[in-house]
Amino acid sequence: MTGENTRLFLLNLARESIKSRFEHTDVRTYIDKNSFPSEILDNGACFVTLTKNNDLRGCIGSLEAYRPLYEDIISNAVNSAFRDNRFAPLDRSELNEIKIEISILSERILIEYDDFSDLKKKIIPNKHGVYLTYSYNSATFLPQVWDQLYTHEQFFSHLCRKAGLSADFIFYNKPKIEIYTVEHFEEK
Repeated sequence: MTGENTRLFLLNLARESIKSRFEHTDVRTYIDKNSFPSEILDNGACFVTLTKNNDLRGCIGSLEAYRPLYEDIISNAVNSAFRDNRFAPLDRSELNEIKIEISILSERILIEYDDFSDLKKKIIPNKHGVYLTYSYNSATFLPQVWDQLYTHEQFFSHLCRKAGLSADFIFYNKPKIEIYTVEHFEEK
């Protein structure tokens, strides 16, 4: 768990990373890593979500912890703002209108299940994020998605569609399911 000061630091780092792109600089050139909280120097995986007027404006993240958490936040903040192909790149005029949310992911755990009914018993809404893979198809939903998709049926139907599968795929097939939890926080 990160403390309140670390959370504020990371939210500011994400915003400064986006802002630096508008100025054609890289935030890494003017930050002092010696002042960083020690827990963000360890490898970590995160998603950075941008919203504007409570609507999604960008969301990019990492499922694997393969670089220091602060690097993952810098990269995913910039990618959420400028490289989420569902949205036009963020315009400078929107910078003060967006709200930034960071979700730090735990390691994933493989779920063994017999069928959809059994799977429902093992997935806890609002707690578990889900990573679904089948052949070359994959998709994930953060635990916060349960706020819009309340039932297991809705959640998994949308997740299957996001993965490029039919909405009812999960009811008749057994894709690989991994779960994770997140520590998430956002700008006030």
